[in-house]
Amino acid sequence: MRLPRLRCISFLYSFRKESENIKQIHAQLITNGLKLPAFLAKLIEHYCGSPDSHITNNAHLVFQYFDKPDLFLFNTLIRCAKPNDSIIIFQDEFSRGLLFFDDYTYNFVLGACARSPSASTLWVGRQLHSLIVKHGVGSNILVSTTKIYFYSSNKDIISARRVFDEMPMRTSVTWNAMITGYSSLKEGNKQYAVNAISLFNDMLVDVRGIKPTDTTVVAVLSAVSQMGLLETGACMHAFAEKTLCTEDDVFIGTVLVDMYSKCGCLDSALSVFRRMNQKNILTWTALTTGLAIHGKGKQALEVLYKMGDYGVKPNEATFTSFLSACCHSGLMEEGLQFFHEMKRTFSVTPQIQHYGCIVDLLGRAGKLKEAYEFIMQMPINPDDVIWRILLGACKIHEDVVMGEKVGKFLLQLEEWSHPELTSKSQDYVALSNVYALAERWVDVEAVRKQMRAKSISNKAGCSTV
Repeated sequence: MRLPRLRCISFLYSFRKESENIKQIHAQLITNGLKLPAFLAKLIEHYCGSPDSHITNNAHLVFQYFDKPDLFLFNTLIRCAKPNDSIIIFQDEFSRGLLFFDDYTYNFVLGACARSPSASTLWVGRQLHSLIVKHGVGSNILVSTTKIYFYSSNKDIISARRVFDEMPMRTSVTWNAMITGYSSLKEGNKQYAVNAISLFNDMLVDVRGIKPTDTTVVAVLSAVSQMGLLETGACMHAFAEKTLCTEDDVFIGTVLVDMYSKCGCLDSALSVFRRMNQKNILTWTALTTGLAIHGKGKQALEVLYKMGDYGVKPNEATFTSFLSACCHSGLMEEGLQFFHEMKRTFSVTPQIQHYGCIVDLLGRAGKLKEAYEFIMQMPINPDDVIWRILLGACKIHEDVVMGEKVGKFLLQLEEWSHPELTSKSQDYVALSNVYALAERWVDVEAVRKQMRAKSISNKAGCSTV
């Protein structure tokens, strides 16, 4: 029995989340020859939203249902598919040459490249940029804004700024994409944070009168926290209070707690936290990390235990942030207690980064033997980063015996794991420095000879004043 068109539509909306019923509706649409793009697009959205790869493949079948490819369905497919799948689908269709892409196509594919940053997606995105210029769609504000987002996500901030400067018209989303791009680069170069704050000042005096939004404030406050500029952060807080409702904005409240904590004003961070009407896991993490940074480990633990009373459960990121703060604040007892409570109290299984924090915590405290035994008892295989943490601690505390053992093991581990790589010099240099501390110059020369024999060169250091 064939279902009429309206009944197919009704079923499609009623059983959107039921895979088997959706498949039946899909079959009825094919049987009745209903080639309505709007309803087929709903099918694609449903299939792409499934975690099952077999169901996701059905979205491709919907697109291939037409004799000639439909641009609307194609755009829906690359918008809803996973980022890497979207890129592959676009490349395949581009090679076929049967579709003439529009602004939405380029915008969706660039968005996919931004959500999956890598060397390969950066190359694809640059090719897309060339196609956008070639096909004359670069004047579209939405596409240009996505280009900024794409370049920023792939850490090509120079190209992102070039796109931004070339735009004749900008929206608040455009400004936010560029400011967020600067503030998100935290690889030790504070100039990016300075650029974010400077760009915000330019936004305030822009003749087009674009008003900052909550996203703008969050990005600028993030840059301020990197710089540790308390006065600037307080001014931004006042600006947000004057123009936005900060008590109801969990994101602004969270970044204010983080900013005040990192700028050394813990009382203000606590005040903002208490005034917030809504709090999420990031808010609680920012507060506990701030307490730990200021050496208030016991208070941080108390806050963590209170999280459950508010229906918030700590996650892996919470533990990583807190343990890292304990490392830098010398809170060994609190960090160890927290680590042991992870699984027992909070039902969170420790990951490699948590073990690394404990090794760093013990190493900084001079507990090198305990750190070594901790690594050997780990239920997961330690990576080279954990061994390097211990080796660095051996150098700091001048434990040549332990340092020699760990250094030689690291060299063997590198040869076993990556026999084809011969360019890394850090492990050789670290072992050489351990020998130098003990004035074992014969061993130092032996390590250097081994480096020369394997054509391993030591990269020259540099500093910026």
